[in-house]
Amino acid sequence: MKYLLVIALILGVFWLWRHNRQVENKAHQTPPAGKKGAPAKALTEMVACPVCHVHLPKSEALPGGKGFYCSEAHRREAES
Repeated sequence: MKYLLVIALILGVFWLWRHNRQVENKAHQTPPAGKKGAPAKALTEMVACPVCHVHLPKSEALPGGKGFYCSEAHRREAES
């Protein structure tokens, strides 16, 4: 009878240890409270150069009369 009690005690301690580890892992995996649902990075509009068809962010493109270009040389080539 005492062996059964010792085995039950060991199993109870083991279960508590595993349960606490699982709770700690779940706590570390959740994002901070203020960051839920917020996108990681803002989306930028992409444009294609009409000369070489390279896609680049609109903020980095050079505007021209016929669209946006990846470089000054391509803007001059397309508009001449």
